[in-house]
Amino acid sequence: MWFLQIQHVVFSLRALQGPFTGYIAAGLVVVVWSFWLVISRLGATSTLTIYDLAAMRYGVSGLISLPLVMWFKPWRGMGWYRVGLLSFILSPVYILMVFAGFLFAPVAHAGVFMNGFLPLFSILLGFVLFKTKPLRFHMYGACLILSAAIILTFNTSGFSLSQNWKGDLFFLLGGAFFACYVLLSRHWQINTLQVLLCGAVVNALFYMPVWFLTLPSGLAQTETDVLVLQLVYQGLIPNLFGLIMIAHASRTIGAEVTSAWMAFVPAGATFLGVYILNETLPPSSWAALALLTFGLCLVSFAGKSFWHRALTDDGTPVPKSIRPVFTASSASISGANKPRVKFTP
Repeated sequence: MWFLQIQHVVFSLRALQGPFTGYIAAGLVVVVWSFWLVISRLGATSTLTIYDLAAMRYGVSGLISLPLVMWFKPWRGMGWYRVGLLSFILSPVYILMVFAGFLFAPVAHAGVFMNGFLPLFSILLGFVLFKTKPLRFHMYGACLILSAAIILTFNTSGFSLSQNWKGDLFFLLGGAFFACYVLLSRHWQINTLQVLLCGAVVNALFYMPVWFLTLPSGLAQTETDVLVLQLVYQGLIPNLFGLIMIAHASRTIGAEVTSAWMAFVPAGATFLGVYILNETLPPSSWAALALLTFGLCLVSFAGKSFWHRALTDDGTPVPKSIRPVFTASSASISGANKPRVKFTP
């Protein structure tokens, strides 16, 4: 009996390792994206063109990723259909829409219309594409997150839909693209090297010649410090580190939960404004942050806790939103049929 209890605990700890690292990855993405909104806004309003920003994003990350991709060949077993679709979702079409949004609307609008809507996009697209039926608490939590993000924008940026609708539309389209990436990362179990292949190398090969030969550029007129900041951040942080962390989070804690964490970005940008730019927050904004936190908890821990489900003995799989995945098969232990658990990385 004691042997079964020890085995039970070991299986449980191994099952929780994936979700634990997934939550850490999602939290790191919030930090990366909060800074990215501010830095991208600075770049889009500088002498650089949005095409320059995209070139930095794909050129630097593609150059770094190319040796790894050529050595490990992550396209094997992936299929060209998946390579093509995932590359398109992460293509300059997506990133140029986001950068164009910064030309018409402030940073806080990007947080609301791209990140604030991301949980709703993920839930709706998951239902349409994969027939994933959301839990009731997922819907409640997504609505709370969206409401909190909108309240936060009203109180921090002088929100005016009539003056910024073009930028808001671009951010919405960018959010829809990114929700597709989050969903496919989970559904196809996209690994790090596949992210580098599709998000960096393929797009760099197609975009860089087009940018160099045909698109307008402001590199020659840009100050060195601005150029270095954009090169380092656009090329290394969001398109390499950020996408890898999002793919890991989507595999381990699910697309809905990962998208909910992304909705923390408006709050992250707000805190950056308070502590870096010395902005002030009215009481309603602090209430919105509390509402955002509650909505996140609803989406993350909806229904029965995964802590409980990971400990079941009857071979019932854990929810699809939780990785690693359990697959049950019969194994005789002390004369009784007990499920054997297989963990996938």
